[in-house]
Amino acid sequence: MKEITDEKLDKYFDITARALEMAKKAPQKLEVESAREDFLDMIERYVSDAKHFRGKEDYVNAFAAVSYAHGWLDAGARIGLWDVKDSTLFTVDE
Repeated sequence: MKEITDEKLDKYFDITARALEMAKKAPQKLEVESAREDFLDMIERYVSDAKHFRGKEDYVNAFAAVSYAHGWLDAGARIGLWDVKDSTLFTVDE
C-alpha cells in the first residue's frame, strides 16, 4: 500500500481526537525513574514495527509507525527525559 486514503486519515484523526480528550481529563502521572526506559522501549518497538511494515510494502503503516516513534522521541525531549539541543531532530529550542 503506497497511498493514504481518506479512511486512513479519518481513522487516525478520530483516534487522536479521542486520546487528546482523554488526556485533557486525566490526572497527572509520571514516575521519572521508569519513564525514560519506557519511552525508549516504545520508540524501539515503533521503529521495529515501521521496518516490518516497510518490508511488507505497507508504506502507510510504516510511515505511521516511524512517525509515532519520532513523536515519542520529541515528547521525551520536551519533558526532559533526554537533554538534546538539536532542533533539526527534536522539537526543542537550541
